[in-house]
Amino acid sequence: MKKYLICFTICLLLAATSSIAQQKQKTYCNPINIDYGYTPIPNFATQGKHRATADPVITMYKGDYYLFSTNQWGYWWSHDMYHWNFIFRHFLRPEHKVYDDLCAPAVFVRGDTLMVFGSTYSANFPIWMSTNPKANEWKEAIHEFEPGGWDPDFFSDDDGKLYMYNGSSNTYPLYGAEIDPKTFHLKAYRKEMYFLQPFRYGWQRFGEYLDDTFLDPFIEGAWMTKNNGKYYLQYGAPGTEFSGYADGVVVGDSPLGPFTPQSMPFSYKPGGFARGAGHGSTYTDAWGNYWHIATIVIGVKNSFERRLGIWPTGFDNDGVMYSNTAFGDYPTYLPDGKEDHLKSRFTGWMLLNYNKPVWVSSTLGGYMPNNAVDESIKTYWSAKTGNAGEWITSDLGNESTVNAIQINYADQDATILGKSTDTYTQYKLFYSSDNKKWKMLTDKSRNKTDVPHDYIELPQPIKARYIKLENVHMPTGKFAISGLRVFGNGGGARPDTVQGFIVLRTEKDKRSAWIKWQTVDNAFAYNIYTGTAPDKLYNCIMIHTANEYYFKAMDKEKPYYFQIEAINENGVSERTKVMKVE
Repeated sequence: MKKYLICFTICLLLAATSSIAQQKQKTYCNPINIDYGYTPIPNFATQGKHRATADPVITMYKGDYYLFSTNQWGYWWSHDMYHWNFIFRHFLRPEHKVYDDLCAPAVFVRGDTLMVFGSTYSANFPIWMSTNPKANEWKEAIHEFEPGGWDPDFFSDDDGKLYMYNGSSNTYPLYGAEIDPKTFHLKAYRKEMYFLQPFRYGWQRFGEYLDDTFLDPFIEGAWMTKNNGKYYLQYGAPGTEFSGYADGVVVGDSPLGPFTPQSMPFSYKPGGFARGAGHGSTYTDAWGNYWHIATIVIGVKNSFERRLGIWPTGFDNDGVMYSNTAFGDYPTYLPDGKEDHLKSRFTGWMLLNYNKPVWVSSTLGGYMPNNAVDESIKTYWSAKTGNAGEWITSDLGNESTVNAIQINYADQDATILGKSTDTYTQYKLFYSSDNKKWKMLTDKSRNKTDVPHDYIELPQPIKARYIKLENVHMPTGKFAISGLRVFGNGGGARPDTVQGFIVLRTEKDKRSAWIKWQTVDNAFAYNIYTGTAPDKLYNCIMIHTANEYYFKAMDKEKPYYFQIEAINENGVSERTKVMKVE
């Protein structure tokens, strides 16, 4: 009898495990968790080999999402925008002796065919086409696309006409031209589409602090979207190295303009854990909702050390394009039906361990333990080795409800250059109420995939005060963590409403303002919302600890409107009243 009970129990456990494994993922967390390749360029790795990609494009094709980005030696496909499957492929011919294998690629659907083209001005790359990209079946649509173009984008209009946009420069504008869809020759000379105006739009100024002291700003990454009869030409600026890297948009009534700029970037994320939301693409999901994928900057081992993020996007009733990046690197709901993206997709699961105590198995040099919980993707803790058994424990401060955990690995002493398809990461996650008795939360000791930004959505929330991450296997280098981020609810009071909120804007430079407020005792961060209309506060900046911010991103010719809210591990405060600043 005992034998039968044991067998029955084992069967139940296996069934439960299978059910958990098959549970549909409801959320994701930026940076997206794909097997980013390592930079293939030796000169970019002199300060350490590291993962890097940027300039992403997602498009739907035959019911699946296809993702291409810079120098990955292949591409991904997904059916749900969460589980991404990598397909290894070089898109260069043998005579092309360059590292830029699909740098800033153009991807578009023409009829029943998926088309791909990489940036070039001199190598005359092919335009590739496929009707079965899952099987890695490609052939040349044209052997050499002679016009070339850096940061290209192809746009098929409803009338069957084909257009190309390109440009990446701090000297020249974006260009556009109509393309013959049969020969892929230009039908006329390229026309100037748009050039930056940093003298008016503050966010277009070059530099981390928009100070214009080093170089003129760059315009790049053209992308065209048509919505409700209007043409939205999107572009990245002012530089991929900076937190303020963003995508702006100009709007017109025809594919080649003329265009009118929106005052603020529509894709903008200068604060929080993962900063930057520039040079990307806009696409629709299976239900017709708009999303925007763009570039996140790390920039530690090289200025072009970058990741990718996805944000809900759309067009309001007045035709204003927006991207909802508030809580843009917190757990966010995946698409599951028709949605209004003006309403947040944020789950409401708060960060539980910001700057809370940390214990570790060992520490390498100055890569200190608290770097793993300081909400900066640029800093990280590293153990002395990459051996199994190295660990890090995070104290949540009190017993809390935990819904999800994000593990962001850092590249310390990596040895890989280029794309490797046989790398994998293995670890175990534990939880405890007393830092003594531990229970298994997630066991990935047999995982055979590469998960540089692994995100674990728990099938059921748990109660815990301590979370422990134990290394089993690193794909390369040391066991190093830039963010062990625990999400849920602390069970206490939400922060109080911010008091003393002021915005000072002077005539000396109306692109800039000094924002200040009184510290809220029970808050660790603040969201500043801003826009050029009181009902269009679409831009959000998350600030940690400080109670002031120098905002230098304004259109000098328009009034601005502001609100602020406070954030802690228990929730978000009420926003202040909307403030108008002339």
